[in-house]
Amino acid sequence: MSRPSAVQKARDMPWLARLELRRRLAWPVIRMQFAWHGIEWGSNWRIFGRPIIQRHRGSTLKAGRDLVLRSWTDSNPLAPTHPVVLSTRSASAEITIGDECGFTGAVVVAETKVTIGDRVLAGGNAQIVDTDFHPLDPDERRRNINAGASRPISIGDDVFIGMNSIILKGVTIGDGSVVGAGSVVSQDVPPRTIVAGNPARVVRSL
Repeated sequence: MSRPSAVQKARDMPWLARLELRRRLAWPVIRMQFAWHGIEWGSNWRIFGRPIIQRHRGSTLKAGRDLVLRSWTDSNPLAPTHPVVLSTRSASAEITIGDECGFTGAVVVAETKVTIGDRVLAGGNAQIVDTDFHPLDPDERRRNINAGASRPISIGDDVFIGMNSIILKGVTIGDGSVVGAGSVVSQDVPPRTIVAGNPARVVRSL
């Protein structure tokens, strides 16, 4: 079956045409937001709504070509409950996102380092967080509430992270793997593997 023309798609799904118009109208403001935070605008980025950007001075936050960020609730049928969040929390923190990645209301937080490969998809409200934020020990919390442990996260190419999933500190996810919706990933995931659950367990290989 042949692909529908742009005109046919506009007739069948008029909300997509309205969404694209809003995206283009908002483009100058959103591009200015990225420039304000010192983030170089990439080739063929498609940003639906203003993300929340929290970039610590001196930190690294960069993404490759063909990035898609969906922050508007109506920009995806999964209806993200909040904008995309990109946050670096120290001068040495790094967030690096590869080519052709797409995030819907996703949260990416780096105290140390988060590396995301090419063609990674993160479903509605997924969270990728390399820090505990707060110490687990109550005595330590009283001394320094923000001294949570942090370890780098590495996500390979062609990974699909289902909606409402959480990727915790120190995790490595191999190329081509899938994280089922609502999972909490605290251990490494081998390449081409489906994991699901809380805590996430191997379902099967691909």
